[in-house]
Amino acid sequence: MTWFLLVPVALAAGTAVSMQFGVNSQLRAVAGGPVAAAAISFIVGTTALVVLTLALNGGLPSFGDVAGAPWWVWTGGLLGAFYVFASVVLTPRLGAATTVAFILTGQVLASIAIDHFGLFRVAAQEATPPRLLGALLIVAGVFLVQRF
Repeated sequence: MTWFLLVPVALAAGTAVSMQFGVNSQLRAVAGGPVAAAAISFIVGTTALVVLTLALNGGLPSFGDVAGAPWWVWTGGLLGAFYVFASVVLTPRLGAATTVAFILTGQVLASIAIDHFGLFRVAAQEATPPRLLGALLIVAGVFLVQRF
């Protein structure tokens, strides 16, 4: 896909994350707590992804095919579970905008480090001064969102 088609998908994903924070924080109230809400969210998401995989691939992948993968590729689900759990706990306390702002800051700072060092087999991209300035501006934006 070309860049101009990927940007709207990225923006839609960002919108979905913000919506997910609000929806899951309300789910928490009826599910009996943040862990139950995160679990329900993952069950619904897993079901949707299984259906999509079946529709697009005609079947599920063989776990034997991925068994030889590096150990750290299996942590994605744990990282996602932490992310959803944290959003369920933080959103009612901090508000959606502040929660998203702090999470975005963490994402940008970690992403720059991942790119710079080529972690997780991502193609290395130097942490140039303009990229670091962009991260600093996001941190400044977080301060403004949180304070005003």
